[in-house]
Amino acid sequence: MIVVIQCAASKRQDAGYLHNRTGEKIVFVAQPDKVAKRGRKVRYVRPDDISDTGKSYRQVLADYNRPAAAKKNPFGLLPAWQLYKNPAYRLLAEYCGLDRLYILSAGWGLIAADFLTPLYDITFSKAGNVDVSKRRGKNEDWPDFAMLPVDCNEPVMFLGGRDYLPLFCKLTGKIGAPRLVWHNCDRGREPDAPGCQLRRFASPTKTNWHYQCARNYVEGKISVKDAS
Repeated sequence: MIVVIQCAASKRQDAGYLHNRTGEKIVFVAQPDKVAKRGRKVRYVRPDDISDTGKSYRQVLADYNRPAAAKKNPFGLLPAWQLYKNPAYRLLAEYCGLDRLYILSAGWGLIAADFLTPLYDITFSKAGNVDVSKRRGKNEDWPDFAMLPVDCNEPVMFLGGRDYLPLFCKLTGKIGAPRLVWHNCDRGREPDAPGCQLRRFASPTKTNWHYQCARNYVEGKISVKDAS
């Protein structure tokens, strides 16, 4: 079973940032022009803005993750599964193995669990307390990473909210293996996920319920054996 879990707003503050050639810290947001409070020696950009190398920051990050460069890791970037604070990511990494765990990131797309990832502030959440500079519209077409191989022959399970589901469906749409989507919607209001099997996870928690779903999966409390 391949597990895909959405990213989280709460990230480890000891994680690294990318930097440009002049030493500025690069902070990735969805709408750089909407950042109200700006720090010194900090540049706010989108992942696909052009860096001072002439490449997009997305390509810079891809190059950073090439084996020789990743081994040096001069900016101290954390692998994606370690970037987020919630222990569910560690539990899944230990249970599934890094080769069967992926993160659906609002900033980067569908990335492997061991992909070195800088701190960023981008989300699909529409919650009122989320700063507008961090909000990526669900219909914005970014050249997201899609690291799950198209020829994947294992079932793929998604743990995440409705706001992230369109991106999951888009980035896994060409995969021939079965896709299982857990959701926490009321009956009769199931999410739209073409080509996917839907499974309801009943929980009174409407926000971040997928962390409990992940724990239940690791503990064998929910069944996925029919995902085929």
